Amino acid sequence: MSGPLLLTKLYVPLLRPNIVLGPRLIEQLNKSLSSGRKLALISAPAGFGKTTLVSEWITTCGRQVGWLSLDEGDSEPARFLSYLVAALQTVKAGIGVGLMAALQSAESLNMEALLSALLNEITTIPDDFILILDDYHLIDSPVVDQSLAFLVEHQPSQMHMVISTREDPSLPLARLRARSQMIELRASDLRFTPAEASEFLNQVMGLTLSEEDITSLETRTEGWIAGLQLAAISMHGQKDASGFIQAFTGSHRYILDYLLEEVLQRQPTEVQNFLLRTSILERMCGPLCDAVLGTPTTSGQETLTYLERANLFIVSLDNERYWYRYHHLFGDLLRKRLKQSYTIEGINNLQIQASEWYENNGYILEAFKHAVAANDIERANRLMEDKKMPLHLPGVPLIILNWLESLPTSLLNANPSLWWKQAAMMLESYQIIGVEEKLQATEAALALRNLPNTEMDEWTRNLEGKIAVARALLAQSQYQAETSLVQARRALEYLHPNNVAYRSTANQVMGFAHYIQGDRDAAEQAYTAALSLAQSAGDYDGELMATTRLGQIYEIRNKLHQAAENYQHVLSLMGEDPPPFATVAIIGLARIHMEWNELDSAEKYAEQGFQLARLCDQVIDRLITSELVLCRLKLAQGDSVSAARFLSQAEQTALQNEFAVRLPDFAAHHVLINLYHGDIGAAVQIAQQINLPLLQARTLIAQGDPSAAMTLLMPYRQQVEEKRWEDERLKAMVLQAIAHHQLNEKDEARQVLADTLRLAEPGGFIRLFVEKGEPMRLLILDFRSWIEYQSGGRMHPLKGYVDKLLAAFTPLEAVLVSPIKNPQSELIEPLSQRELDVLKHICQGLSNQEICERMFLALDTVKGHNRRIFEKLQVHRRTEAIARARELNLF
Repeated sequence: MSGPLLLTKLYVPLLRPNIVLGPRLIEQLNKSLSSGRKLALISAPAGFGKTTLVSEWITTCGRQVGWLSLDEGDSEPARFLSYLVAALQTVKAGIGVGLMAALQSAESLNMEALLSALLNEITTIPDDFILILDDYHLIDSPVVDQSLAFLVEHQPSQMHMVISTREDPSLPLARLRARSQMIELRASDLRFTPAEASEFLNQVMGLTLSEEDITSLETRTEGWIAGLQLAAISMHGQKDASGFIQAFTGSHRYILDYLLEEVLQRQPTEVQNFLLRTSILERMCGPLCDAVLGTPTTSGQETLTYLERANLFIVSLDNERYWYRYHHLFGDLLRKRLKQSYTIEGINNLQIQASEWYENNGYILEAFKHAVAANDIERANRLMEDKKMPLHLPGVPLIILNWLESLPTSLLNANPSLWWKQAAMMLESYQIIGVEEKLQATEAALALRNLPNTEMDEWTRNLEGKIAVARALLAQSQYQAETSLVQARRALEYLHPNNVAYRSTANQVMGFAHYIQGDRDAAEQAYTAALSLAQSAGDYDGELMATTRLGQIYEIRNKLHQAAENYQHVLSLMGEDPPPFATVAIIGLARIHMEWNELDSAEKYAEQGFQLARLCDQVIDRLITSELVLCRLKLAQGDSVSAARFLSQAEQTALQNEFAVRLPDFAAHHVLINLYHGDIGAAVQIAQQINLPLLQARTLIAQGDPSAAMTLLMPYRQQVEEKRWEDERLKAMVLQAIAHHQLNEKDEARQVLADTLRLAEPGGFIRLFVEKGEPMRLLILDFRSWIEYQSGGRMHPLKGYVDKLLAAFTPLEAVLVSPIKNPQSELIEPLSQRELDVLKHICQGLSNQEICERMFLALDTVKGHNRRIFEKLQVHRRTEAIARARELNLF
């Protein structure tokens, strides 16, 4: 997938040669490990060597390490969590995969749920490890602070956390101290001792200072490592080192300012220009620096190498030494001097040059940021619309939205497309409230721009089309099918013919609206058009969406293999970290594998889909769908308790979010659970309250009233055949076959079942038949005997499929070996051995005549046994006798 996380943030900073080792500090950090402390807090002002200390320590501590270098952008909770998981994945590959995927488009996050899931995964890491958060002072987010506090409070014993920061984080430090769960290193601990300062200045920096001069400088800098380094750089070439040192008086801040000024001013003019101009870059490489400087006499890469060699506060971000950044303090000074030395226009030109380089090299988000910094509205607007803008990454839509909201109303009114973009980014972030107001503002701005009663120009018509696309998406989110259709058709009328990406989106909305309305032919046609347009536009996300939606159409048209291929294709394109929309494809695969009776595979997909949907719970329908699929799956596995639990969760989800559209589905699943428990009365009562003919027919059959069931099934089947609802037709035919069989209309039952099997076999349907239980098994047994008789020894085309279905039912042998001490203890009168033999043959699906032939008995004798068996079991029909025998484990 495009737009990966910046991996250099996960690299441990490289140690410089000839550093001054700090054994006293290393010893304290090792003690924090051996004593089982949760946290090591290293808190001190800038330049005290916090990062260097930790980098040095982890080379000898003997544990795995996950490193994360933080920056201001990580204050956005989704981005912070994304990088946190990425750091943990350097310790154990694959950890937090579901969480990373869900974060890509989440609007609001249930941080406690996310962190709880992550902590559960961390417990699976077998070895002790260290997680390091460097530069935590750059975080300015109460949500991130609270999340970190939760993480520290509940972190597993094998995890040790290190936080490096310039200021104390908002954590319960007093409580951690009281519990002896934290070790702290402060400025007083980190400052160089006179001996360390002497080693640093004379051996590392190559000076020849006297002990008196070293003590004086160490006193004036208070052991501040960066100050000592800056002083040493400034003293190179000084004839009177003692006089230079004695000239420094005043506060720590003034010394900092002076030393930075001295370092900068002592560099050659060419280097000074390089430093100032490139200070606008958060991260830099040689070619990027060349682009910003224009035509430098020395290449950017050579200058960066020089700066690193000269210890000019530049930090390498990768092992290849390609990407660098300035020390934060040094960068601040450079930007301050840049504003003093250059005009606003000159600085904006530098920003534009950086933006152009980023754009040409595929970094669209970075190009956008520099366009914004240059206040180039037109360029920023164009980059926002670039199809390579990684809108699927956490926080990216909000970055764009925040900039748009910072613009003055007068500017927005002069550029109506910016109003529209606000609405689009809100929808991209799953923000519904306020979208219509932004669209109305777009229309008002357009009205100010165009004269009344004049024909729209091409640009205006296209923007009107994009407004309609946004309204169609807004209506779709609220299941307003008719409004979605009206707006999508308006969009197609107004959008420019070349605007294929938005035309693809309009077709997808039309497809979903048709799907809701039951017009499946129109839905398939719209989704097919959307897919073609997305592919021609190179719209990656649109292609995945349309392919998934077509998979849903294939699924309800009983083309299960084709649907599964679509879903698998989508997941293969999404990679290891699928976005939240992947839930639709994953749950689709769960349904298909469950229908194929591959329950283990179905459970794997269902659990994955449920976790992904739960982490992105603002999309309510996906979460409910996953919970209902798990309900059906657990019922198929014989776990009715878990089935009821998932159904209850789905109902609670809908109730909390006022999502009433799935209420009929909840009732249907309650019926299935009641039928599973044999509570037919409760099932009938629920089915009568909802207008679902198939459900009502099924409960009538269970109640022993197949005639009433047929009264419902015949018109319903005709209705769905006219609508071309293939899945509903198949379900109706299955129940019709059972009803005919219970009415002793064997010829009709066999014919309907034969037609049903021919329709179901290409899709590989299994559960459709198996979940109907013993009545269906007996019907299939009868059908198998009939086709064997009809075939006259030849292989019937349906025999293989029939045998596969019979094998999927719970075999009688599984019942025969069930341990039971007194199987007839619940009967008023025990069955005789001969009656047990007759009942066994009944359970095998044999007719009375077949039992006569097997047991060499007269027909009247068998009927007499049947009558006494029914009386002792307190039942009235063969199917009830079979169910009662299984309930009592008689065999």
